[in-house]
Amino acid sequence: MALLSDAEIEARTAELSGWERRGKAISKAFECGDFVGSVRFVDAIVEPAEAMNHHPDLAISWDTVTVTISTHSEGGLTAADFELAGKVDALSPTS
Repeated sequence: MALLSDAEIEARTAELSGWERRGKAISKAFECGDFVGSVRFVDAIVEPAEAMNHHPDLAISWDTVTVTISTHSEGGLTAADFELAGKVDALSPTS
């Protein structure tokens, strides 16, 4: 899978609400209400990530889940990262 150019990354990031570029990744924090909500949100991410064979880095801090996505095998951002970000957004407890 091909790495995206900086211009492509900027354009795709602008299409996603709340996602920010962090070096060679994109990241977003999701408010989930409490710890149980955070764990349930992470659990909901498992199926689409597995289906794509594309796994984000996840950090839980009580009521917040931070999702960071990058294509590690390519060393940066690809179209798959933005596809997964869209799927994660669709699962957001606040969407």
